[in-house]
Amino acid sequence: MAKIGLQLYSVRTDCEKDFVGTLSKVSKIGYEGVEFAGYYGRDAKELRKILEDLNLVCCGTHIGLNTLIGDELLKTVEFNAVLGNKYLIVPGLPEEYRNSIQAWKNTARIFNEIADRLKPYGMKTGYHNHWIEFQPLEGEKPMDVFFSSTSKDVIMQFDTGNALHGGGNVIEYLKKFPGRSDTIHIKEFSSTNDKAIIGEGDIPWKSVIEICSTSGNTEWYIIEQESYAYAPIECVERCFINFKKILLNK
Repeated sequence: MAKIGLQLYSVRTDCEKDFVGTLSKVSKIGYEGVEFAGYYGRDAKELRKILEDLNLVCCGTHIGLNTLIGDELLKTVEFNAVLGNKYLIVPGLPEEYRNSIQAWKNTARIFNEIADRLKPYGMKTGYHNHWIEFQPLEGEKPMDVFFSSTSKDVIMQFDTGNALHGGGNVIEYLKKFPGRSDTIHIKEFSSTNDKAIIGEGDIPWKSVIEICSTSGNTEWYIIEQESYAYAPIECVERCFINFKKILLNK
């Protein structure tokens, strides 16, 4: 069964104040891994030690495309090899990489090249969607263009909440690109409650889990919460508890 991790952007303010203390709380909640969105001034060796002491692992990192291009790629590989991370995910693109359908196709070629360069190191790259990828551009949807133009080695780190926010059909996309959800972002979306946590919104979670556990190739469910009805750490605890219940009762 896929493991449950937390995207640390969910508790970024807590991490800025007390990084180790926050990760300790994350571990006690029951999370098995964390996905980084910044390193809080620490090097890879120190981060690895902190994670090991807390019985956590790194299940991914969100980094800029610039860190995966040219000579920067080897530096990124070295850092993540020490960190013990094999998933190098790009969470957004500068305007010039996404301002036309041709730009999306060109960007797809870049990701294919990166994926090939990473293979000898046992690492993978991928792209994390927001909502704009589901908005028509020149009569096509960037999400379709990009993932139809990238190889199966490029992870589709599907963000369920962002997709539904953008008008994308969560189940259709997970079925359309099978075997590419090595890691998936578990985020709720509600049309009536912008602070909904997992289980309180419109995402068909049982169907998501069914696809991930059969054709998705999913290793990590990564919970992310960006709106807060409670303190951030309480939100991610409630999300964990609710998602665990859904998993057990699927």
